[in-house]
Order: sequence, then C-alpha cells, then structure tokens
Amino acid sequence: MSAYFEYLRLMFLAVMRHIGNWFYAFIVGPWTALGSNFAEYDNYFQAQRDNFGVWGWIFFVFFLTILIGLIGGLGYLLYRLIRKYVRFIKRELDKDELANQVERLNYELYQAIQEKDKILGLKVGYLGLNEPNLEEQDKNVVEEVTSRFPKLKYVDHEYAEIDTKIAPVENLSLEEICNAFRQFSASQLKLYYTIDVVRQVFAGMAASKLIILEGISGTGKTSLPYALGKFFNNPAAICSVQPSWKDRSELLGYYNEFTKKFNETEFLRALYASTYRKDINLIVLDEMNLARIEYYFAEFLSIMEMPNKNEWKIELINSYDDNDPKNVHQGKMLIPQNVFFFGTANNDDSTFTISDKVYDRAVSLFFDDKAQPFEAEPRDQLMVSFDQVDALFEEAIKQYPVSDSILEKFDKLDRFVISKFKLAFGNRILKQLKVFIPVYVACGASELEGLDFIFTNKILKKIESLNITFLKDELKQLNNELDKLFGKGTFKMAHNYIDNLIKMS
Repeated sequence: MSAYFEYLRLMFLAVMRHIGNWFYAFIVGPWTALGSNFAEYDNYFQAQRDNFGVWGWIFFVFFLTILIGLIGGLGYLLYRLIRKYVRFIKRELDKDELANQVERLNYELYQAIQEKDKILGLKVGYLGLNEPNLEEQDKNVVEEVTSRFPKLKYVDHEYAEIDTKIAPVENLSLEEICNAFRQFSASQLKLYYTIDVVRQVFAGMAASKLIILEGISGTGKTSLPYALGKFFNNPAAICSVQPSWKDRSELLGYYNEFTKKFNETEFLRALYASTYRKDINLIVLDEMNLARIEYYFAEFLSIMEMPNKNEWKIELINSYDDNDPKNVHQGKMLIPQNVFFFGTANNDDSTFTISDKVYDRAVSLFFDDKAQPFEAEPRDQLMVSFDQVDALFEEAIKQYPVSDSILEKFDKLDRFVISKFKLAFGNRILKQLKVFIPVYVACGASELEGLDFIFTNKILKKIESLNITFLKDELKQLNNELDKLFGKGTFKMAHNYIDNLIKMS
C-alpha cells in the first residue's frame, strides 16, 4: 500500500514539473533565446564590417533607419489600436451607466409622485373631502414614464376628463367676428390693427392653412396671432425657428434609439393637443425664414395639398406600441382641420428668400407700418367652435361667389401678364381666389379689393424676382391695363406695389 502512495507522489511531482517546464519554455524561453540571437547578429556584423566600404556603410545606415521606422510604426499602430479599444470599452460602459441612471431617475420620479399623492390624500382626508383616485393617477404617471411619447401621453391625461364641446353662438357673422377681434385687441391688449388687415387674416384662413406675415420688425406680426389666440380663448403656441433647421425632425422631433423615447417638440405637443379641441388652434413659426421653409416644412406643404382631409397624416414613427398616445395610430397622426399655421418673416440679409412654392400654397400679408391707436369699445373673448367658423366660410363662398364679369377681366389680365412678364395664374391661385374673395366680401370688404389683394400678393411678388431694370415700360403698361380693366381708383395695393417696383429699378 505504501508503494502505491509513493507512486502517486512521484507521479504528481513529475506532472507538476513538466507543467512548470512548459510554462517556462512558453513564457521565459523566447526571451532567453533572444539574447543569443542578438549575439549571433553581432558576430555577423563584426566579421563583415571592415569590408563594407563607403557604399556598404550608406546602405547599412539606410536599411537600419527603415528597420527602426518599421518597428516604431508597428509599435505606434499597436498603441493606437489599444487606445481605441480602451475608448470603445469606456464608451460602452458610459452608455450602460447612463441607461442605468435614466432608469433609476424614472423610478425615483415615480416614487416621488407616489409620496406626493399620499401626502395629498392625507391633506384631503384631514379636510374631510373625498379622497382622489390615487390609483388612477399612479397609472397615468406610469404610462407617461414608460411611453415613447411622454408629453403626448400627458396631453391624453390632461384632456381625459375635459369636455371640449362649444355651444354655437347665435346670430354670428364673419363681419361681426372681424369687428369684435379688432375691438378686443385694442381694448384688452392695446394692439391696434386696421380693419383691412383683420379681414385679410380671416379670408386668408379660409383659403389656406398657412398664413405668412411679412414686413419690417416692430409692426405687430407676431402679436397678431398672439392676440387672435387670446380672442378665441386658446393661446397661440409660439415656436421659434432656428437657422440650423434642415428637415422635419427639427419641427416634430425624432425617436432616440438610445433612450427609446421620442424627443417631442413644443410644435408637436401643440399640434397633438389640437386633436382634442373643438375651437380654433394657432401655431406660430416665429422668424420662419431664418431657415429654408421648403426644407423643414416640406411635408406639411405637400400634405395640405391633398383634397381628402382624411389623408392629412404625418408619420411620427414607423412602428406600433400599445402604450402610444391615443390619437397616434400605427405611428401616424392626423392633422386636424382646426389648426392654422402662422409664420412671421423679416426680409433682410439674415433670412432666406421665401420661394414661389411656399407663396403659392400660403396667403401672405405684408406689414409696412404700425396701425394708429384708436378708441375701442371693451369686448370679451369669443368662445366659438371651428366648425361654426368653417360653416361661415362655406356660407360666404355660396352667398358671394366671384362674379363672371370679374373672372372674365381677370382672364384678360392673366393673358396680359403672360405676354409681358411670362408669368401665369396657376390653378392653385384661381382656387384660392374663389375662396378668399367671397370670405373677404363677407367680412365687409368689396370684391375688387379682394381681387386687388390676390393679384398683388400672388402675382406682383413674382415680378419682383425678375430683372426689373428692363421692365419699366411693361410695369407702366400694367398700371394702365389695370385702370382700363377695373377703372381708375381701384387696385390701390397693386398700383402702389408697381410704383415701388419702378422706383427700385
């Protein structure tokens, strides 16, 4: 028996010695042999150095330099690879840490809200009131935290218990709305507008969803939609356009693959909130031509050309989630008809020129002077639904259609402009004309004044982009043609615009 244990001892010692020899040969052995290698290289060098000659020494130094550079380059490359690997590992660790922090903060937020609700429940109980449904509140908070659209989910919860129905206002007319808004703005906000501008705004809203307010700074461009929102008791959402905007993600936001959340903008929140409301909703793009409108607003320009209003859908995300907001279906949201986009624009060196594509689809108003203050009767806000205002638009189109004589003269004016300036009235302009003029008349203006506005803002703006220096005679002929067709003393806006073009040339 003792012989067997001696055998095991000897076997164990032999195996451990052999393993140790293997590690020694694998790790230490190469470095041991390296010294003898260098000694062999030195022997070759000592034996041949005396016979190198001049060229031999030159080639020796040359190849030695190359060898040292090669070894140094390999060493530097190895250093860069190790450095990139370390940075990559560090970045991945930072991402994991950030994700953990986001998750922890969401949980802490949920816990804090729970504590707040418990304190609120104690206060309510102390006052002897009915305790609120904290479980329902907690459910809403969880949905907001876990949803891909937290801001839009908050809007869902905000409007869940709100009745947005608005009773019809009796004996309401467009002319009365215009006068009431002008009086309200002057009496309550100290903002003054001429009645012509007010009529143009409402007629423009009937003809297009995009209203562009142009002119010099300080003439009340931004304050007009602000006052209009106050008048309808639904404050306008003002979104400042930035020069860096290049696509729709700047306007609507984007889905962040890292946080798994949609970065919602104020524009998107205001647009989504309008899906719940029954009144008129205004979204202002302040300084909209600081960036190219046809870049970031292109999708809306295209969608609003579709004749079927049920097709006015924008895609927010190309996937579906059960916890998405109520009015986002299959990642898409329908643009409601009760929303209007107002864009303010300054014409200076810091802005982009608004293209014909945008002008054709919008209604543009130009502010060249501030309206004079006047004594106004105190007026209250007007609680009216969009459907009622839209019905007034439709009624005006039927009651005040553009007369055949005006359309015939407009056709002659079209042919004259084509022959002299190579510009034509497109079908889109004619379509807007047949909506704008009847509503403008219903607001208290005349048919010719409406035609004057359309011609000036839709056609003469395009002439401005031509070489006016060589068109002086044609512009004078256009002045005469307007008097000939519509009579002297009419088309005041067009005559003033043409006179200014001649002076500029």
